[in-house]
Amino acid sequence: MKKWIVLIVVFISTKSFSQVKINEELKTLINQSFAFFPKIKEVENTIITAEENLKSVRLNKMPEIDAAASYNYLMPKISFPIGGKEVQFAPVNNFSTTIGGSYMLFDFGRMKATIAKAKAAIAFTKHDDQFAKQQLANQITTIYYNIIYLQKAIAVKDSVINYLRENKNFVANKAKNGDMLELDVLNLQAYIDDEENKKLDLTTALEKQFNLLEYTTGGKNTTGQVFDFNIENTDATTSPNNAEIALSIDKITQANKELEIVKLNHKPSVGIHAGTGFKNGFVPEVNDMRFNYLAGISFNIPIYNFGKNKQQIKVQESIVKQATLNQVTIISNNKKDLEQANIDIKSNTVRIKNVKSQVDASIMTQKITTSRFKNGVATYLDVEAAATNVQKALLSQLQYEYQLCLAKLEWARIIGFEYWK
Repeated sequence: MKKWIVLIVVFISTKSFSQVKINEELKTLINQSFAFFPKIKEVENTIITAEENLKSVRLNKMPEIDAAASYNYLMPKISFPIGGKEVQFAPVNNFSTTIGGSYMLFDFGRMKATIAKAKAAIAFTKHDDQFAKQQLANQITTIYYNIIYLQKAIAVKDSVINYLRENKNFVANKAKNGDMLELDVLNLQAYIDDEENKKLDLTTALEKQFNLLEYTTGGKNTTGQVFDFNIENTDATTSPNNAEIALSIDKITQANKELEIVKLNHKPSVGIHAGTGFKNGFVPEVNDMRFNYLAGISFNIPIYNFGKNKQQIKVQESIVKQATLNQVTIISNNKKDLEQANIDIKSNTVRIKNVKSQVDASIMTQKITTSRFKNGVATYLDVEAAATNVQKALLSQLQYEYQLCLAKLEWARIIGFEYWK
């Protein structure tokens, strides 16, 4: 078990603690979602339940006091003649009232282990709440930047459509004078219609993102226009605040606490009890109600249960091992995902620099092609090609900026930075 603890400590340490910067609107949306989204309320209630359960477990240490009253009709009457006189040994009408109490004097660690298990359950629910909020924050941030990406992509489509319409109007005027063919107008219109359909796809996707934003936060208004999710550096190589890892540690702790309880099943227990009250049935005046009391101690020790306890221990040890292996898997996956996020950040940063020259060149080519087209040197096919190249370059630039933003978001998620605070 020690090697797993060492692995956890090594993984949780970091080379540097980077910071994440986001805009205030996004922070507001995330914190708004914590108060609005039903799943968060559900998870938060599990914390309350776990805390109430701990109180309930602790109350088991207190003594139990109860009261009872009973009546029994007994026949045949128990009596014998003694010395010529009938002596009754039990009343026909039996009455009894008692107040009694009991207390577990020694349970050899059972209560202590049960309380420790209840405390571990509280820690688990708190980390589960943290995990749910981290997941929801990541989802909202993704939606937020999806909206920005789609709005920018639609703006690119609009610029292309406007450019094509401008050239279509020019061709239409030329066609009226017989300088161009009506077929050229129809071809340009077909190209515009195709771009309109692509814009409609983007608009539909944007509306769905707004619906998701309303579903998670209760509102659908945003003013974000840039991919401003930023991190100062990406030197950190581990996950210091990853709730998923914290949950895996909690699962191991809970499994070990349960194992401790199972191992105590073969331990004895010592209890005391006492009671007082009134009842009849005391010879010789069996019908008179008389005050009585009792006190005692009980000792219980399991002797043999045909290997049930040993089997339960084996099962619980297997559960502990399973939880430990699951933790190693989570740590390994997070390390892999973090390295991939770092690679994506670096590669997209380079791509953005490289695509800038393509954007500049395509825009310049489009201007030249437009001039040539209006002077009768180029054809509408050249116009379409120029528009396609500009659109392709702008969308590539937009895509790389978007992917860089998402890579930084993924990096922050894996590290576990709660950037909304």
